[in-house]
This record gives sequence, structure tokens and C-alpha cells, in this order.
Amino acid sequence: MFSPNLFESPHMFDMSHKTSESELMGKIRDDDYEIKSVNETMDAPSGDDQDPDQRPKKKRYHRHTQRQIQEMEAFFKECPHPDDKQRKELGRELGLEPLQVKFWFQNKRTQMKAQHERHENAILKAENEKLRAENNRYKEALSNATCPSCGGPAALGEMSFDEQHLRIENARLREEIDRISGIAAKYVGKPLSSLPHLSSHLHSRSVDLGASNFGNQSGFVGEMDRSGDLLRSVSGPTEADKPMIVELAVAAMEELIRMAQSGEPLWVPGDNSTDVLNEDEYLRTFPRGIGPKPLGLRSEASRESAVVIMNHVNLVEILMDVNQWSSVFCGIVSRAMTLEVLSTGVAGNYNGALQVMTAEFQVPSPLVPTRENYFARYCKQHIDGTWAVVDVSLDNLRPNPMSKCRRRPSGCLIQELPNGYSKVIWVEHVEVDDRAVHNIYRPVVNSGLAFGAKRWVATLDRQCERLASSMASNIPAGDLCVITSPEGRKSMLKLAERMVTSFCTGVGASTAHAWTTLSATGSDDVRVMTRKSMDDPGRPPGIVLSAATSFWIQVPPKRVFDFLRDENSRSEWDILSNGGLVQEMAHIANGRDPGNCVSLLRVNSANSSQSNMLILQESCTDAKGSYVIYAPVDIVAMNIVLSGGDPDYVALLPSGFAILPDGPGVNGGGILEIGSGGSLLTVAFQILVDSVPTAKLSLGSVATVNSLIKCTVERIKAAVKCNNA
Repeated sequence: MFSPNLFESPHMFDMSHKTSESELMGKIRDDDYEIKSVNETMDAPSGDDQDPDQRPKKKRYHRHTQRQIQEMEAFFKECPHPDDKQRKELGRELGLEPLQVKFWFQNKRTQMKAQHERHENAILKAENEKLRAENNRYKEALSNATCPSCGGPAALGEMSFDEQHLRIENARLREEIDRISGIAAKYVGKPLSSLPHLSSHLHSRSVDLGASNFGNQSGFVGEMDRSGDLLRSVSGPTEADKPMIVELAVAAMEELIRMAQSGEPLWVPGDNSTDVLNEDEYLRTFPRGIGPKPLGLRSEASRESAVVIMNHVNLVEILMDVNQWSSVFCGIVSRAMTLEVLSTGVAGNYNGALQVMTAEFQVPSPLVPTRENYFARYCKQHIDGTWAVVDVSLDNLRPNPMSKCRRRPSGCLIQELPNGYSKVIWVEHVEVDDRAVHNIYRPVVNSGLAFGAKRWVATLDRQCERLASSMASNIPAGDLCVITSPEGRKSMLKLAERMVTSFCTGVGASTAHAWTTLSATGSDDVRVMTRKSMDDPGRPPGIVLSAATSFWIQVPPKRVFDFLRDENSRSEWDILSNGGLVQEMAHIANGRDPGNCVSLLRVNSANSSQSNMLILQESCTDAKGSYVIYAPVDIVAMNIVLSGGDPDYVALLPSGFAILPDGPGVNGGGILEIGSGGSLLTVAFQILVDSVPTAKLSLGSVATVNSLIKCTVERIKAAVKCNNA
């Protein structure tokens, strides 16, 4: 397919020049350690200018000035992969050609890659030597084993318990050496064929060493795929690992307590009344931890506290039950799984409970890569009655070169308060490689609003309000739209919860998704994905096409949220309503903010030949983000739900919007005010394109949804800006 921009470009150029440039580019490889400067080609005389009697001059190499190198070094730290526009601008400032800038950055990336590989190789070699030394000691102990009765050489059946344990440990260490050798071979470049004893072992661990399927798409439109899934490839801990996990969890609990309760100098005041972790003081205070920060990872630490409307017992249960945890924090946790429960606790509660888990954390946008973690979660009740739940990464037990995030001790302290309330102090401390985050999301990620403690606490506070409102019994009957039946409220809230969870797990950049970009012109490219829905009573059967796009708009998030959730302004952006009047039929408030509610809307079509349509919508907002999520529903099915019937069999295909601030804003008084700047808006649709699951997706369906989502985006931009003026 030809891009129309290719023919509409005002810059006409000579084809011979294009050919020479492409030949020059063909000589360049990303993994070369030396790349010649473009000045070689530029300074060499042409065939017409050369004197046949004169020897060709030695090609000159261009050396950049100290200022040029310093400027490009500084730019490289912020953006190691500049685009064409950035290279041109940088070249203009430094007096260099864009190609010179491009080659310098290629050289720099190659240099950093080589340094990183040498560092990793040294670590792996040292660990390998250590394991080999231990292996030799065990072999020597076994070879000198004697029978405790006669003093002669011990047979296998006469070995003591300790000696049998040594044999088991020896086998485990041999397996560990093979694994380390396989990783080392990958870095030093030895072919695996030269290591025949590794071949079968590496095949069994190919998922750990291979690349994830994110971005690896085949065909025209990506399908939801869980092959090569790192989360599901991780198995439970071995018996030899468990004592180390217990020791690590106990140390992590001590660190969390001090991190949550300490002030200066560990935490120092930062901008906008936030706490900033003093990295030097942290390393002095906690010298053990989980080891030094790996090369290429950035530290991200934050702390936040709040009083929530839920008792400590229910809070602990939510955090220790993986299903409840991933449901309550569905906007942050895209997937989670408990691999093994090492301890269920004592005295009938979670005091002392310890489990090994995997989880994937997300921002609701395909432009922000998810963060995968393999960690232990430990719960303990302290002497003063305070509960604490801590997570700590277990990557040291099973190093994975594909891991781009690890959790230092993170979690929360829960203090019981009167009247069913609790005070929560949340600490998030991670090390992450976030260089793949799109530029428009960098401010919100770096500020901690995307993955930090503030977002966890804001989500918990809002969900506690939602749970409290779902159990309310004294509902006033003054408003005709308010649902007062306890059974009807419970069923409708349960259906809305499933709708929100389905939307949140399908809109991010999870490695279980294979998004295909329909164009490559900017951040608001439309990405699509297909899924075959079969034997799921909660979804209509057939091929489901999902489409999503994210973009920035210079309107505060609060105004964007109010505009999108208001049924009176729905006809301004909802193409499927065909300009019909939208009326709220039922309403359930689920929080202090009037924007937190579940609504049942009816679209009265302007065309009398079309039947009226019902829409289930949930809107929710907090200080760190907002959602407006909706799905068409069947009239008969909703009557059953409103009567208290089972909502699990109502088919839903949710679509909607995720709204985030573009970064922390500051108002006139210098106080942090989230949402005072622009908004990052993600629009996502799900459409049933064929009711036959075995059918093939047509290009027409993709083109239709592409046009639909782009038209919706343009309508929203125009309407929101008009209302904001």
C-alpha cells in the first residue's frame, strides 16, 4: 500500500541522489562497533574530478568538536532514538548534517550495548565460577563419604540424610550451572551447537530467553495470543528456593515498615508537596536488599497515605486474594496469578501468609509498555495491631535477561480506625527500563501518576467508596431514575464491574495482545486486534475487532470527563446514536463525586424504523484518572438484571475512554493540582464483525472501524475545544 504523503510531498529530489544515499545506508549495521562518518563520502572526489596521474587521497575522518559531543551526549540521555525532525534540529544547532547526527547516535547506541553486554557477561562469569566451586566441594565431600558403622566407602543405600541432601543439592547446582552457561553463551556469542549438553535444557526454557510476543505480529491484524507469555512461563519456586524466599520476605517487611514511617533524611521534601527518596541515604540504610540496580534501569520511588472507608480485615483480604486484588485494581493490574502459597497464615487470618505471584502492571493505553514482575507477597500483623503487606521481586532466584522491571520492597501499612475506616500508607519502589514509553506519556510516567503510590491509593479510595455504596440499604426514592431495589442494584453493579474489567484488560499494551498499527504517522495511530469469542456466555460469539488510539488534547481532564459522561452531549461524538436523543433510564451513584455512577441510557433514534437501543455506562473518576465505559445491552436481558437476575449471562462488548492528566499541574498558589493542564485520552472500541467464529476478517471491516474511531476522535476534539472556549 502506498502512502498518499509520498506523492503529495513538496520536496522533489533526484533519484540518483536517493540511490547513493540508500547504498550508503545499506553499509550500516546496528551491531557494528565502528561506523565511518558520512564525511568520508562527502569529501571523496568524484570520478570526473580525479586526476588519473594522481594517487587518490586518503579519506579524511571527521572529528566532532567537544561542544558537539557534549550536546549530543546530553540529548542521548533524554532520547537515544531521535526522529528525523529532532536530528535535523540538533544538526542545525551544532552545524552538522542530519546524517552525521544519525551516525553518531548509531555509534553511541552500539557503544552502550557493548558496555552493557560486557558488564552482564562479567556478572554471569563470576556467578558461574562460584557455582562451579561449590559443585567441586560437594563432589569432594561425596567422594570421601564413609560408612558410619564400618568406616569403609559408603554405598548409596548407606548414605546419611545429609549426604543424600548433598546429592540433591549437587544436581540442582548442575542444572543452575547449565542455565548460567546458556545465558553466558548468548552474551559472548558462542553458537549453541557447540554446547550440546545445553540444547535440551534451553528448549525447555526458550520462553524465558526469547523475546516476548509484544510487537511480533503476523498477518494483517494481530490476534490475542498467549504463546510466549512470560507471566505464564514462570513456574513455582523449588524446595531449595523457599528458605531464601522466606528470608527475603522477612527483610522486605522490615524495609517496608521503615520506608513507610521514616522522614528525613530518607525522604526529603520535593516539588508540589511530594516526598522524594534520597537514593544515597537509602543505600546506606538498606545495604542488603535485592542487590545493586541493574544497568539501564531507572529508580522510581513514591509514598502516599489516605483514610479509606473499609475495615482492615477486608483490605487485607483484597490484597491477599489475587482475584479480588486484580479486580479492584483492574486499571493498574492487567493480569495476575498466584504460583504457589508457601504459608496461609495463622489463627484463621492472613497473619504470616506468604505467596509467590506474577503480575503485569499497565497504563490504559497501548503507547505505554506494561511492567511484568515475579515476586513474593508477605502479610504480617505487628504488635501494635498494624497490618502490613509487602511485595519483593524474586528475579535474583531466576534471572531473566528479558526482565525490564523489578520491585524493591513495596506495599502498604494498614492501621485500623473507628467506624470501619482504615488509614493506608502506600510505598512503591521499582527499578524499570521505561525507554520504550511514548513521548506524550513520559511526563505522567516520570511524575509517578502512572505507576506510583498516588495512583494506587487514589484507585483504592475510589473502589472502597464503590463497595460501600453497593452495600447501602437506605436509598432515597425521590429520583425516578434511581434504582432502589437491593437485588437490582447488586446485579447491575456486578454487570458494570465486569464491563469495566473487560475494558481495562483489553486496552493496554499487555504482552497477551498483538496490536497491529494501521498507520505510522504519529501518537494517535489506530491500533487494531482481533479475538475469537467462543463458548463465553458473557460475550457475543464470533470475531471481535478491537481498536484503540491515544492522543493529547489541551483541555483539563475534568472537563473532558464531564463532557464524555453527560448523556446530553453524547450525540456530539457518538456516531452510533445517529443523532438521536439520549435519555437516562436508571442510575446508581457509587461515590462522593457525582461523576462516579452507573447509568442505563436509552437512545431514541431519530429514524422511526430503527428500534431503540439501551446502553450500560459506568463513569468513574479520581485525582489520578477517569474512565467512561459503555456497552450496548439487550432490553430483555437488562429487565432480568434490574429484577435481580444473574448478570453473568448478559453479553457485553465494552467500549469507552480512559482519561489521564498529561502531568502534575500547579495552580496559582503553588499547590499540586492534578488535571490543571492537558489530557491524555485513549479511545477504544470493540465491534462484532462476524457472528461466525471461524470466519476470516475482511479488510472492509478493518477500514470501517478505522474510519469510525478516527471520526469519533475528530468529533471529540472539536466538541471539547468548543465547550472549553
